[in-house]
Amino acid sequence: MRIVTRERAIAYRLHVNHLVDRLPPGSHAEAAYIGLQDTAPRDALLGLHARMAGCATADWEHPSLIQTYSPRAAVYVLPTRDFGVFTLGRMPLDSRRIDGVAEQVCRTLGGRERRGAGIAGLREACASGRIAVRWDTSSLWAREVPRPEIDVAEARLELCRRHVQCFGPTSSKVFAWWSGLSPADARVVWDQLAGELVEVNFDGVSGWVLRADEDRLWSAEAPRGVRLLVAPDLRLFGRDRDGRFIAPGLRALTAAADSFHPNGLLVDGRIVGAWGRKGGHVEVVLSEKLSRPQYDALCAEVETLPLQEPRLSVK
Repeated sequence: MRIVTRERAIAYRLHVNHLVDRLPPGSHAEAAYIGLQDTAPRDALLGLHARMAGCATADWEHPSLIQTYSPRAAVYVLPTRDFGVFTLGRMPLDSRRIDGVAEQVCRTLGGRERRGAGIAGLREACASGRIAVRWDTSSLWAREVPRPEIDVAEARLELCRRHVQCFGPTSSKVFAWWSGLSPADARVVWDQLAGELVEVNFDGVSGWVLRADEDRLWSAEAPRGVRLLVAPDLRLFGRDRDGRFIAPGLRALTAAADSFHPNGLLVDGRIVGAWGRKGGHVEVVLSEKLSRPQYDALCAEVETLPLQEPRLSVK
């Protein structure tokens, strides 16, 4: 097996997640191809901005996007056309419990959009594909939607396929963690996809990539440019103990990170600082000194953020 270094894996992940070359304006669904986690206020919007040019303040609720609890039972912004992949795709192989909980939640909703607080089983029920949510950063609302027509087995396979494409090299254990499926269920889905996978030596351990993406892995060039990455995107740098896989774990990427600066400053493919924000004020804490062109690129990046009156301070 050919050896994949951590640097090559990161370069591949950044390219395939559109964090090197931005998509053109209007590419909302493609930018949200793997789902944009929105756990912290408007992380999904800033993740969208990192991937797509011309992102506007209200684009988190663009008509081509939808929200629900999805992988790992976190709020995600997803392509509406792929709603079934990210909901039915994480249904356990024995779905009877999910179906029962979803039926109860839909009865509670009664055909209306309601605040999600206090609705028993809401997170779990979202895997049924029958419930969408809307989080405006102060309240979460839930509503019933038509169940997607995609076959559940195909949804699971496509969810696994996207995981491998965007987070590879990876493994069935990591897929289980990310998708929320049990390790046993994740292994069944993984084995069904085995014909599309290629095993590689990922810096001394086994990892897998899609056969269709093997050339992209080996041809990925070292990234250039500046991006302000939200915390969920830092998984691409390997958050497990050894820094290979996207999870499980929260390995520190820079000593500059803290509770107010949980995000990462990406410069030429490396995390060189941390950042946080309050409203439009973006505060960056550097762990490495920036060159003048890099600092100018950071200023330009902040100016384009889809925030009200974005402004930068650097420590």
